[in-house]
Amino acid sequence: MPKETISALLWIIPAIILSTTGELFLKRGMNEIGSFDFAAVDHILPTLWRMAQNPNLWLGFIGFMGGSVFWLSVISRVPLSLAYPMLATSYLIIVIESWIFLGEGLHPLRVIGSIIVGIGVALVGLSGAEK
Repeated sequence: MPKETISALLWIIPAIILSTTGELFLKRGMNEIGSFDFAAVDHILPTLWRMAQNPNLWLGFIGFMGGSVFWLSVISRVPLSLAYPMLATSYLIIVIESWIFLGEGLHPLRVIGSIIVGIGVALVGLSGAEK
């Protein structure tokens, strides 16, 4: 794999970290707000107002925005067919972070599935930047 491609792919790391961290903050914010349903018309505006005031949701959106900036740098220099599968590592990270920071369960099948995703990402990475 060319040195330039490796350098560009390294920008995926902050993109994934910022995006997954953003997702954790979004989940925390929604845990605080509770579930909502757009079918319950009388609750939409009050719920949206509570969302707009929730700092965790703001941090989540900022994380996603930051991750997107790094992602744009990556796809400007690397074939999308190589870069996009690398984002699958975010699935692995979210499973672990959700377990650590949100106290979510870590079912053995979820672990096995995450390992399979990791193997797939490694295979795509090994394929290099062939056109």
